[in-house]
Amino acid sequence: MKKLFILTAILSSYINYAQTNDYVELTRSILDVETKEAIAEVMTLNETQSAPFWEVYNQYETENHSVKNKRIALIKDYAKNYESISSEKADELVNDLLAFKAEDLKLKKKYYKKMKKIIPATEAAKFLQAINKIDDLINAELALNVPLVETK
Repeated sequence: MKKLFILTAILSSYINYAQTNDYVELTRSILDVETKEAIAEVMTLNETQSAPFWEVYNQYETENHSVKNKRIALIKDYAKNYESISSEKADELVNDLLAFKAEDLKLKKKYYKKMKKIIPATEAAKFLQAINKIDDLINAELALNVPLVETK
């Protein structure tokens, strides 16, 4: 999990509004590798559990990538509208954010259940804890770097 702290430095670039799509994708691929390494460090799997775990983990990451695309789109949309955001646009963005969070939680529930079928619940819980810690780091960096809505 020590490598997770490296993520916060990478995230500063990731969050920067003016980044190109290529840069965002490069940063995401680095985050994916760092996340997988962090997960590998914390999991205690035997030979029988390892292959099925990583198969399910890869499925999770594929779906997670799709869900996280929505957060990136929200950040970009907010940045595009930040200077002159209307009440209607602010409402739309908040509703989109809440939908993203609900979808993210639904995905975590789905994969926690899948993990419990192939590894002990304690290991599945550890997996979810690690994912949540990574998400918390990302959310903390977003909180520091994304400005609050300007009201007029």
